[in-house]
Amino acid sequence: MKNVFYAQSGGVTSVINSSAFGLFSELKDKAPGSDIYVGRNGIVGLIENEVYDLSKSTRPLELLLESPGGMFGSCRYKLPDIEEEEFYQDLFENLEKYSIGHFFYNGGNDSADTCLKISEAAKKLNYPLSAIAIPKTIDNDLAVTDNSPGFGSAAKYVATSVKEASLDVKSMCDTSTKVFILEVMGRHAGWIAAAAELANDDKNTYVHKILIPEVPFDADAFLDGVKRDVEEYGYSVIVASEGLKDEDGEFYTASNKKDSFGHSQLGGLAPKLANLISERFEFKHHWAVSDYLQRSARHIASETDIQQAISVGRAAANMALDGKTGSMPIICRESNDPYEWSIKEAGLIHIANKEKTVPLDFISEDGFRIRKEGVEYLKPLIMGESYPRYRDGVPYYEPLDLHLSEN
Repeated sequence: MKNVFYAQSGGVTSVINSSAFGLFSELKDKAPGSDIYVGRNGIVGLIENEVYDLSKSTRPLELLLESPGGMFGSCRYKLPDIEEEEFYQDLFENLEKYSIGHFFYNGGNDSADTCLKISEAAKKLNYPLSAIAIPKTIDNDLAVTDNSPGFGSAAKYVATSVKEASLDVKSMCDTSTKVFILEVMGRHAGWIAAAAELANDDKNTYVHKILIPEVPFDADAFLDGVKRDVEEYGYSVIVASEGLKDEDGEFYTASNKKDSFGHSQLGGLAPKLANLISERFEFKHHWAVSDYLQRSARHIASETDIQQAISVGRAAANMALDGKTGSMPIICRESNDPYEWSIKEAGLIHIANKEKTVPLDFISEDGFRIRKEGVEYLKPLIMGESYPRYRDGVPYYEPLDLHLSEN
């Protein structure tokens, strides 16, 4: 019987543990004789031989459904090219030590690349392995899949938070703050910022400007628009992607620091936009950065998102048991109203190192709002609530009891 290795990778979400639940529960049902091992802090745990033995855990797997973050730890670690045989020989020796025949890596774009490398290295080394990537990213930028688990909950958090903040600003704008800026994640794709459009409805405008990387930033047009907002509504609320780009395609804010995958560290967009406004107008302003809050908010997670996260985990288990490798379960949208979806399979060669951006036909002509077509795509993903248990007035997140393998 082949054993199983699972790991979480990259920036975690409020529902990544739900995918782990889907995977583990399906494997326990379909392959009860397989032992399940989990990397501590992603694939780093496999490399450093720090692997949890799930059979030693006595608490119910259902705890995974309520917990945000990564229950087992995550990492940002770029694997070398498969030509570096010594590295992969050592890695596969560790897999062999645990009799691993099924490898699951739960993450986004960079994680898809990692899983693809593992699959290709296994073929090169003649090691029998099914390597399956499980989709996850709040950025919603994975190619091929209609949407990515983690995004729906982040979208729900941003739309809710900015709507509430807008009502706060509106109540004080005559004599106090007139501009509020919320900076959200999104390096090359503006899906999270676009979700702020869901705060608006036919009768009320709570978010007035949405700035995304897909639209080159025009400072003069932006400032003119903010002025019109204040004149028409009394205030202006702006949601901006951290990856906003200027008219030359360069990040509007970027540092010299890079992560292990070579990505520039972003941040500081909100205060830069605030300074831009203060240089032109005497509007009192405030800004905020949603940062980790947007991706960890399990207390307001989308029920749709949770169910999709579970489903891709279950599908990944069945794909591996069917002998598939170098693949990922993807979400396919069947219809918007009623919202219907299914899970299918796609090759990682079509997903790894590729990005899905916001379509231009989702973006308004002036570049500052999201059209009806975009709202129709986004809205089903935030539907439904699934509140965690509360204790003493705050959510109660109980971890599994994890034990490292003695191998």
